[in-house]
Amino acid sequence: MMQTLQNIIDIIHPIIIFLYIISILTVVVYTILENRNPLKTISWVLVLILIPVVGFIFFIFFGQNYRKEKIIARKGLKNHERLSNLAHAQIHRLSEGEGIDKDMFVKKRSLITLLLNNSNSVITIGNKIKVLQNGAATFKSIINALKKAQKFIHLEYYIFADDNIGGRIKEILIEKAAEGVEVRVIVDDVGSWELKQVFFDELTNAGIEIFSFLKVRFPNLTSKVNYRNHRKIIVIDGEIGYIGGLNIADRYFTGSKKFKQWRDTHLKVEGDGVNSLQTIFLTDWYFVSQKELHHKKYFPLKETPGDKMIQIVPSGPDSDWPGIMMGIFQAIASAERSVYIATPYFMPSDAVLMALKTAALGGLDVKIIIPEKSDALITMFSSRSFIREMLDAHVKIYFYTKGFMHSKVMIVDDDLSVVGSANMDFRSFEQNYEASAFIYDRATASELKKTYITDIENSKKIVTEEWSKRPLLEKIKESFARLVSPLL
Repeated sequence: MMQTLQNIIDIIHPIIIFLYIISILTVVVYTILENRNPLKTISWVLVLILIPVVGFIFFIFFGQNYRKEKIIARKGLKNHERLSNLAHAQIHRLSEGEGIDKDMFVKKRSLITLLLNNSNSVITIGNKIKVLQNGAATFKSIINALKKAQKFIHLEYYIFADDNIGGRIKEILIEKAAEGVEVRVIVDDVGSWELKQVFFDELTNAGIEIFSFLKVRFPNLTSKVNYRNHRKIIVIDGEIGYIGGLNIADRYFTGSKKFKQWRDTHLKVEGDGVNSLQTIFLTDWYFVSQKELHHKKYFPLKETPGDKMIQIVPSGPDSDWPGIMMGIFQAIASAERSVYIATPYFMPSDAVLMALKTAALGGLDVKIIIPEKSDALITMFSSRSFIREMLDAHVKIYFYTKGFMHSKVMIVDDDLSVVGSANMDFRSFEQNYEASAFIYDRATASELKKTYITDIENSKKIVTEEWSKRPLLEKIKESFARLVSPLL
């Protein structure tokens, strides 16, 4: 019996080794031919060496790059072409020297032009912006606006939970549909995986159109699971829009067992900036429903409700460029005095990492707030692996201690603010479908900065000497997490 078992092992062993080598070679050849970042290639090889079977499965699910294949083909869509034509017209006017807010425009011209070129992000003026801090203010505003809807409601979220707050919003959507209001909903299939079929049936039976974004189902699971719609967008009657970091779930309102408070930031937008949010939604809507909506009623003429200048920037595998990341890089690289960042996950690209170091070493006041405790251990350790080099470059790092820091906010030089769904990490920059607002306005930056200072007061500053004394095991965990951070 033992001899027979040994014979079987002798036969299987070289086969396993052969498959092991082939799997590594497959990943290497695949990633090299795609001209990927060498760091990602090395990370995948290390994962395969350390955990060969699981590593290869992970590569099949998460390692394939579909950016060039354009999962969402926007070419030919009337809404996309309309936005593209507007962007190109604005670029031409800029080249002719036409400005909007002369002082602001001269200072931010390169950033504005970049976002026009890489994302067709039209610059809009005359907007009214309300900053909404945390769940109570955000959901109160959203619920009030939804109740007043008369024509249509377009809602797109990564997480839509069927809990207390989600149930309340669901009820309002059903009520509005009964009144004849058009209601369309997109939820991410992975982010909202806990939703039961009865949730979809309730909305569908009420006359609401609802779709899951990139359903993760066999046999197409491997091509879709890695690209998620992380956007949080609401458009009401083409007049009011919402964008920011809060999903629809109780924990964003009342906290959770682990975190008493979820610190977050959202925006209410009125003005032509809503048209940009609408275009993003309708592009995603075409993808999930194969219905193109371009009627003028979805883009009503608006009065000028305010004086804020804003660019809504989409980013994702459907774009030629990582628009949000490039915008963040340019904003940091052109900063003159200060860069303040709040993010739940800090795993920046090499370009953004270098921009932050360069800014701080150049004497700028660079501050970053991340949560002391995270909702995901690997991302927490990976984020912490960047701290020492940040400290060495004179970047000030703070651990938020009052709950979970989930805000995605950047304030530059007291006149530029960035608020949206994108985290400061590889996934948001390169793989997720995201949307962020670049706001060129001193009053908005000042308001966000005041809250940022309060967040610092609720945080613990990391000191180099103390950080260096943390246990060796912690450093090992961070180093390992850093290796796989490009894959998260």
